[in-house]
Amino acid sequence: MRVTANRDTCTVSSLCVYRAPDVFDQDDEGHVLVLDPDPPESSRAAVRDAARSCPTRSIHLDEEG
Repeated sequence: MRVTANRDTCTVSSLCVYRAPDVFDQDDEGHVLVLDPDPPESSRAAVRDAARSCPTRSIHLDEEG
């Protein structure tokens, strides 16, 4: 899995950070930061949940990446 995020469309909802704090964080303005673009298998369900819950669909997953 490869995780990327579009910081330009992020609306600072923080849902990704709550759902997968080992993979996502926020900068000083609250925009998404990807801490681990290649998360371990144990984190992938939470990452998928974070991507689904993003109100602006700013989180992108490449399942084959």
